[in-house]
Amino acid sequence: MTECKLKGPSVKRIPEGDDRERLVCPDCGFIDYQNPRIVVGVVCTWQDKFLMCRRAIEPSVGKWTFPAGFMELNETVSEGAAREAREEAGIDVDVQDLIGIYQVPSVGHVMMMYRGVMRSPDYKAGIESLEVALFDWEDLPWDDLAFPSVEWTLRRYHAVRHEKDVQVAVENAVSHKFK
Repeated sequence: MTECKLKGPSVKRIPEGDDRERLVCPDCGFIDYQNPRIVVGVVCTWQDKFLMCRRAIEPSVGKWTFPAGFMELNETVSEGAAREAREEAGIDVDVQDLIGIYQVPSVGHVMMMYRGVMRSPDYKAGIESLEVALFDWEDLPWDDLAFPSVEWTLRRYHAVRHEKDVQVAVENAVSHKFK
């Protein structure tokens, strides 16, 4: 079914065979299914340093994060993480294992976070970054991180940094405040 050209989805109701309220077009019956978005990210390291990007966009402009963003169509999750690293920090990274899934139902995000090794120490700020820098663990800008998911993922990375086979951890962000 194609999207209605008349009024469009404007009435909230539970469609037949469904179990939750959705926007429905009263003219053609088109149902607007809104589903969570997948965010992909990669904790990038060069030797024992962590690459961080200061955000140039909202939300949390001016705050620090590792490369992450929305997955695009026609890419795998790890390809998306590598693309975000190129776009935000101008780096090529060998995306390794998935270390965690961070769920934020309040904003409809499922975040899939990897660890990865930079192919060179060269980096540059992309259009979504004000600046990019390498930090030692103890010098990470803990008080200036963009989101609770950034801190959780960095700490998860640190906890499994010496493990070869990492079991994926799942964190539900219901109790965390989304900035």
